[in-house]
Amino acid sequence: RGTVFGAGAGGGAVGVNGAPRRVTVLGATGSVGRATLDLIAEAPPGHFEVVALVANGNATALAAAARRVRARLAVVADVAALPALREALEGSGIAVEAGPAAVVAAASIPVDWTMAAIVGAAGLPATMAAAGGGGIVSIANKECLVCAGPMLRAVAAAAGTTLLPADSEHNAIFQALDGTAPESVERIVLTASGGPFRNWPAERMRAIRPEDALNHPVWRMGAKVTIDSATMMNKGLEVIEAACLFPVPAERIEVLVHPEAAIHGIVQYVDGSMLAQMGPPDMRVPIAHTLAWPRRMTTATRRLDLATLRTITFELPDHKRFPALTLAREALAAGGAAPTILNAANEVAVRLFLEGRIGFLGIAALVAAALDRLGTPAAPDLEAVLEADATARRTALDLATGPAFA
Repeated sequence: RGTVFGAGAGGGAVGVNGAPRRVTVLGATGSVGRATLDLIAEAPPGHFEVVALVANGNATALAAAARRVRARLAVVADVAALPALREALEGSGIAVEAGPAAVVAAASIPVDWTMAAIVGAAGLPATMAAAGGGGIVSIANKECLVCAGPMLRAVAAAAGTTLLPADSEHNAIFQALDGTAPESVERIVLTASGGPFRNWPAERMRAIRPEDALNHPVWRMGAKVTIDSATMMNKGLEVIEAACLFPVPAERIEVLVHPEAAIHGIVQYVDGSMLAQMGPPDMRVPIAHTLAWPRRMTTATRRLDLATLRTITFELPDHKRFPALTLAREALAAGGAAPTILNAANEVAVRLFLEGRIGFLGIAALVAAALDRLGTPAAPDLEAVLEADATARRTALDLATGPAFA
């Protein structure tokens, strides 16, 4: 079944026989979480029942979301935010919890469908817990697959859990993929908008400021993902993710820059046929696909108007100006904990750039330095993955004090 792993069908479909689909949203106050809750709130009554919402520390936004969708449980990872959450939900009947253990416990509650959208490697324990509970897990946190893809798949398979990709590109591939005949796939193509600096000369890129990089020409996303788009590290991470999700060797996973962002993924078959998934650049489209899967649900998203699209263009990415793509492929080829180190060092580098402590070009340079310093340690289990993640973060912080990253 292509990217659908595990033996289970993933729980009841939307509104079947009057039984609502029971859902949990991990990362409820982020951009993907908010889009998910918009779809749930706009759906006809009786289609969904929200069991738990999880957020990092924004108690005000989490409480408002919980009231809006009548969640049964609201959890913040930051214990310091618990008093504010408790006060905001007083009299609502919604239970509140806090702390990392409470996040994992909420993710472990059996439901039909879970959105895994906690940003970064921090989402790994909760996503693993959700994958062990059966039902469907919609993966919007690419770092989970980058850092621990084989482990996540193994946990899901043992529990009969179905994993579905919610990233727009991977969801597009999933929709275009004939899962019954993986041997017929010749290659897959992930498209990239190219970000705000697609046509900038290398010398100009040295002066890029955070506010420049946060001004994406097409997508509206969280700060970390937006910076990853600007460096094209997001596409590098997506190549690693695709290698885990799809039955295609890494050398047959390609990236094309497609500025119009109308085509999100392409599958080419051995007979020369190419199937492409098209749609507006709106995360609610792929989220809705996984939320209602294996059916479809009506959304209020803007429709793609082909008559006004006028042109569809593609170009090869420039690996010299965007070295993050090469770094990601090298980490994928190296295996072991290399993808974990890549991801962790990038998270640190992005944060340092947003804080004005390193330059834009210093992001990829810092990731490369961390990979060179740490090599390719083994990552046989989750404990080893988390240790490699922590070590990479410390190493990146230590290295960042050098002038080479300014």
